[in-house]
Amino acid sequence: MVYFIFILKSALEDFRRNKIRTFLTSLGILIGVSSVVLLISFGLGLKQYIKNQFESLGTNLIIIMPGKLLEGGSFSSSGGGIGGIRFDEKDVLAIRKVKNTTYVVPVYTKSVTVEGEGQSEIGTLYATTADIFPIRNLEVEYGSFFDKNDVEKRSKKLVIGPKLAEKIFGGSGDALGKIVKIEKQAFTVGGVLKSKGGGGFGGPDFDTFVYMPYKSALAFNPEKEFYTILIKANSEEAIPQVKEDLNTALLKTYKEDEFSVVEQTEILNAVASIFTILNTVLVAIAAISLIVGGIGIMNIMYVSVIERTREIGIRRAMGATGRDVLTQFILEAVILSLIGGLMGLGLSFLVVLIIQPFFPAYVDTTAVAIAIGVSSGIGIIFGVFPAKRASDLSPIEAIRYE
Repeated sequence: MVYFIFILKSALEDFRRNKIRTFLTSLGILIGVSSVVLLISFGLGLKQYIKNQFESLGTNLIIIMPGKLLEGGSFSSSGGGIGGIRFDEKDVLAIRKVKNTTYVVPVYTKSVTVEGEGQSEIGTLYATTADIFPIRNLEVEYGSFFDKNDVEKRSKKLVIGPKLAEKIFGGSGDALGKIVKIEKQAFTVGGVLKSKGGGGFGGPDFDTFVYMPYKSALAFNPEKEFYTILIKANSEEAIPQVKEDLNTALLKTYKEDEFSVVEQTEILNAVASIFTILNTVLVAIAAISLIVGGIGIMNIMYVSVIERTREIGIRRAMGATGRDVLTQFILEAVILSLIGGLMGLGLSFLVVLIIQPFFPAYVDTTAVAIAIGVSSGIGIIFGVFPAKRASDLSPIEAIRYE
């Protein structure tokens, strides 16, 4: 133990005398560790971001769409929701007979150009019922939602997202009561929603959505078809039975592979699994810099053995064994790696702290353990070769070395 402390003090003193070399040697490990830790942190933050987005759109949700969306917990290669069948009002009536459901909301959607006051912007049309607002936890900031009467009377009232209102009219409040045209059809903005966000990582930007009564959208959807039907179950416990009943109801009209009945959480898990795979690949690529850093440590330790050949010879002549010398140089390599690892970890914490107000990234215990464990392991692995060379030196030849 005493000799271990002596070696530790000796190593730290050597590092203190050669601060620049110590820093440059540890720099490769610093970059590698910080890259790996940050990628893990961003991956965790991305999962949390996606989860928050889904939760903000409502809970206990079940989604019905054409085709097979999921297979074995992953997205189907057949591409559910693309092509295939379309639902109609008869399907909606059949689904509304299913017990333990709070809302049944049919949706026809398409990308449209919204024009107003000489400006035009691309938005996403949602032709649906008034229940879309409570099922999606939407709140109005200006004006009001359309209601069931608006749907039945084929009212020309729209509710639009705040980003769309700002781009066309210069401000959310300024859009209220204004006329907009969608495919040459005139509508009145009756409400502007509070910001819902989205649009990140290729996802939909909910603040550019346009909601209208589905019976007012006959010019765009003369067949009254629906691409999606949203169902809100009374409780989380009721979801499995509701899904089973929905499948039973739809199988009376369609084949099993023509539609999907999925929970929102299933889609969340499938999306998260894709990003987990991508993040794992990126972490593996970033880990290459750790190997480069390890090679740098091996080179510096090799040079250090040459520079300290006489010192090694004197220590061996005074009774130090080859094992003692081996331990000394391996320990120095580990300390160098740990210095880089701890600096990389500190840099990662700083970066995460800066971006947390904008993105929910965080450093977990796994990332910390990886940082410490990997940096220590690299010190041992890449420190063995120069340490073994030092321990194999003949004391007499080492003392004579110039």
